[in-house]
Amino acid sequence: MRVLLTGHQGYLGSVMTPVLQSAGHDVVGLDSGLFAGCVLGPAPMDVPSIDVDLRDVGAQHLTGFDAVIHLAALSNDPLGSLAPDITFDINHHASVRLARLAKEAGVRRFLYASTCSVYGSAGDALVTEDAPLRPLTPYAESKVRVEEDVLTLADSGFSPVFLRNATAFGFSPRLRADIVLNNLVGIAMLTGTVRVLSDGTPWRPLVHARDIAAAFCATLAAPTGAIHCRAYNVGTEANNVTVAQIAAAAAGAVPQSTVAVTGETGPDPRSYRVDFSAIRTAFDDFTPRWTVDDGAAELYENYVRWGLTEELFTTRFTRLAHLRTLQTAGVVDSSLRFQRVGAGRD
Repeated sequence: MRVLLTGHQGYLGSVMTPVLQSAGHDVVGLDSGLFAGCVLGPAPMDVPSIDVDLRDVGAQHLTGFDAVIHLAALSNDPLGSLAPDITFDINHHASVRLARLAKEAGVRRFLYASTCSVYGSAGDALVTEDAPLRPLTPYAESKVRVEEDVLTLADSGFSPVFLRNATAFGFSPRLRADIVLNNLVGIAMLTGTVRVLSDGTPWRPLVHARDIAAAFCATLAAPTGAIHCRAYNVGTEANNVTVAQIAAAAAGAVPQSTVAVTGETGPDPRSYRVDFSAIRTAFDDFTPRWTVDDGAAELYENYVRWGLTEELFTTRFTRLAHLRTLQTAGVVDSSLRFQRVGAGRD
C-alpha cells in the first residue's frame, strides 16, 4: 500500500516508519516538524515527507494514497490542560478535517491513533471497547470527539479504524521522556530515586512503541470487512500494571536505584485496566512482545549509550518544556505555528 503517515517525525512515528517499510508499504510522511529535532542518538532515516501543519492540510496532499495512518497530535495531558483550545483545534478539528479530505481524495482506509485513556476512571474491572467513554483530560476528550465524528464519514468506500493505544513506552530515536515508564527510568538513572507522588495504586495499561507499530501493520493488512468502523484496544493484559509496579520496574532496570512512594498528591483519579482480547482475535499475527521490565531495560541501555543528561531529559524530551523553548525563542507563536519555514527541523 501507499501510506500517508502523519506525525512521522514524532515519538511513535519514528518507530512505526521502518516497521511499515519492512512490511513492504510505500510510506510518505506528513509533519510540521515540531519535534523533528528531539533526537537521542543517531538521527533516523526519514522518508519522503510533506512539511505542513496538520491544520493546513489540503486535498492535494492526500491524492494517490491507499491509506492514511493518523498519529499527529498534541499528545501530552499537561499541555492539553494548559492550552485546551489549541489541543482541540489540532487534535479534534484538524483530525476530522483530515479524514474528510482523505475520503474526498479516494483514500479507502483511515487508521486513527486513539488512546485507552478515553476510559478515564474505570476502576479494577477490565474494560472492553464497548465500555463507557469517560475522558478526564482535554487530550482524551479530543480523541473521543474524533472517533465520534470520523465514524459518521464511513461508507463502502471509506473505512475508518480506531486503535486505542495503551500508554506507550520504549526507546525511540525521537524520544519522549514525559510518558510514565520512560520518565521513571530517566529519573532513576539521573537521581538514583524513583519518586512516585501519588499513592502508587492507580492502574495503567502500557504497550511498547514497536507493538503499537505492529498493530497498525496488522490493521493495514486485514480485509476491510473484518475491521470496518471497529475500535481496538492495543496492548496486552500482562502490561496492566499499577504506578507502583511501573516504578519498581524502572528501579529494577537501573543499578542502585530505589523507589519512594510519597503520596503527596493523593490518589490519581485516572485508573483503568484494559481487555485486549478483541485485537488478538481479529489479528492472528499480532502478539505484543514487550514486557514492562524489558522496556525498562531497553530504555536504560539506550539512555546510557547515547548520553542522556538531566538538561536533555527535562527540556528537549519533555513535550511541554520543548514547546515553551520554541515559543521563547520566537520559533513558534502562541498557536504553535512556525514563524519561519523549516524552523523545527534544525
